[in-house]
Amino acid sequence: MSTRIIGDLLRSTDELKALSTRTRRLQELQKLYLRSAPRELAGSSRVKSYKAGTLCVSADNGVIAAKLKQLAPTVLNAIRENDAEITGIRIEVQVGGTPSGERLQRKKPLPLQALTEFEALRDRVEGKALKLALATLVRRHRRRGAR
Repeated sequence: MSTRIIGDLLRSTDELKALSTRTRRLQELQKLYLRSAPRELAGSSRVKSYKAGTLCVSADNGVIAAKLKQLAPTVLNAIRENDAEITGIRIEVQVGGTPSGERLQRKKPLPLQALTEFEALRDRVEGKALKLALATLVRRHRRRGAR
């Protein structure tokens, strides 16, 4: 489906026009927030909503939320330089949010000694399901490159 057809569809009803406008506004606010908040914190938080002059930001955990609350006046001032409609910021914790690709941390490989011990355990256990799970664990971590 072409962009023109999707655009026509989004303008076809009042409800879709309103949704499209609101979505565009939230995207603009997210970009503004990313430019205004410290990079380490902006990568673990995002604009959740905007209502009556208050920007609601959700943080991935309590530590990020606490730091953002401390810096809220500074972030708000930076945002207000570009958007005077924003009069306040509310910070919320939303655990289990979808992490962005930038925030995904690479898992550390298991040490070679641990893999050897898992292999030995696999050979000693009786249950087929447990043997298979241990074999899969060892195979995946060996593929990642154990240290």
